Amino acid sequence: MPFSNEYEAVIIGSGFGGAAMCARLSKRWPGQVLLLERGKAYPLGSFPRSPNDLASNFWSPRDDASERPRHVARQKSDKGALLGMFDVRSFARMDTVTCAGLGGGSLIYANVFLRPSARNFEQHWPQGLNLATLAPYYDIAQSVLGARTIPPHQNEQDRRFILRTQQFQQFAASQQLPSKLSDIAVYFGRGYSYAGAAQPSEIGLQEKNRYGAVQTSCTYCGECDIGCNVHAKNTTDLNYLHAARAYHGAQVQTQARVNQIVPLNAAGEDDASADGQHGYRVYFDDFAAGSARTVTAKRVVVSAGTLGSNELLLRCRDIYRSLPRLSARLGQRFSGNGDFLAFALDGQREINSTYGPVITQYTDHHLFENHDPERAFLLEDASVPTHAGWAVAALQPVLHPWDRFKMLLSVAWEALASLYPGRKSQRLGSLIQQLLRHDVTQYSAVLLCMGIDKSDGRLQLNQAGFLDIDWPQKTSQPLYDAILALGERFKDFIGARLFMPMPNWLWPMRHNVTVHPLGGCTLADSPEQGVVSGRPEDRGQVFGYQGLYVADGAIVPGALGANPAATITALSEWIAHGITGQQPDDTLR
Repeated sequence: MPFSNEYEAVIIGSGFGGAAMCARLSKRWPGQVLLLERGKAYPLGSFPRSPNDLASNFWSPRDDASERPRHVARQKSDKGALLGMFDVRSFARMDTVTCAGLGGGSLIYANVFLRPSARNFEQHWPQGLNLATLAPYYDIAQSVLGARTIPPHQNEQDRRFILRTQQFQQFAASQQLPSKLSDIAVYFGRGYSYAGAAQPSEIGLQEKNRYGAVQTSCTYCGECDIGCNVHAKNTTDLNYLHAARAYHGAQVQTQARVNQIVPLNAAGEDDASADGQHGYRVYFDDFAAGSARTVTAKRVVVSAGTLGSNELLLRCRDIYRSLPRLSARLGQRFSGNGDFLAFALDGQREINSTYGPVITQYTDHHLFENHDPERAFLLEDASVPTHAGWAVAALQPVLHPWDRFKMLLSVAWEALASLYPGRKSQRLGSLIQQLLRHDVTQYSAVLLCMGIDKSDGRLQLNQAGFLDIDWPQKTSQPLYDAILALGERFKDFIGARLFMPMPNWLWPMRHNVTVHPLGGCTLADSPEQGVVSGRPEDRGQVFGYQGLYVADGAIVPGALGANPAATITALSEWIAHGITGQQPDDTLR
């Protein structure tokens, strides 16, 4: 009797790739799809906010030997294991920040849905796979994710007016650079986000979105990147995954970290020489139960994010030897997507960096128009959470040491004098107001950039069997120099006291930081060129295996310059269409 698999498909990961695949495959095979996510689910209001909880909201399981920042390593030492949301890793010349949680990177990204330039597809991409080919899939993904520009405002007193947006637009005009409002996957009401209504719902109004998940119309709190506690972000757990479970019976297991994938023979036995035609066994740790488990499936979709997918497949090929047919190109063409973070601090122009969605617009520095491949990048505005503004206020004594010292002495004197009977201080309230005046975050800007780096990094395993990155930073230096030069001009524009790149970039570290890692399992026309097929007939399938797919940022063949969420989702829709044979639509039914 032939062996029967438990599932038609097992999907590993729940970000943009895994969620789209889960929705489409579960529609094709209702009740026969299982999604495994290493992180936790985050219901409404469950994202950590206290200093204590935020300090341990990192990912580093008990057996993890990855290089972590010191504060993460200390927390792990104290607690034994960390199963929080932020996966922060340190490599030579490159640090990374990714996410563990149901919804993957959508939980902490900055919401931008942006199609890249058509030029991106002219090099290193498979023949025939280009912006025009993917256009219908971009359209579907944008509709599902409800991505539109920020709602219009009536005047500067309108609660929907975002001063930061205006200042960045004025800077772009001063530099004669194009600036456009970004389409962002933020919930401004069911009508506005999904039906094209001209006016949004009232700020803070709760209602069900088009898929039946409860969301809140954006409250402009600036907390997008640390998890939205009111569910105003259109994260994948509120659309693709919600529909997969509610409409098609998809099964989702969180706190399930996959360790190994093994092809099966006709008898249902693990067989590393098999090509996948009889399915696969997936080995994973169930952190909630504290045990190791396995499942079998006819097909497996690896959507664990660029770092997770590469690490898993490299281990399967080089340590467990369970997938020996994987291409020798595995791990190559890694890109940090040109990510660069900097700050213009304590300016003369008011910015108000604690209000609004994290990103609202982008300034095009020779990426879409007047293309310059050596210096092509986008500058995007950014907000910080309001409570972070209080922490940043601690910088004021550093920026204005003498002024702040004199003010503190005045406050202390008035406070002491008011203790004497019969004396009332008329100035104490005024002095406290003076202390809080000129909040640094009101007059400082966060500059987010991403561009076309050389995409010449390599992902490999270190001696301990964990992922390592070889990042030849100098080859992309012209891009970083151009970003730094524009940052200095922004500093002058707002009259800032200081322009400062992210501290990791400062000497002697000189580390890049990426939140958009790409590549390593790249799409190609052959295994000599990449890892995953970009051919229409077997799109997304790993060369050398049947029924084994990759669908996430790992398959992108190089830097996009644009925020990659749109492209990852569109590619995943394209791959799912090939697997299921069903034309995707935005109803998800």
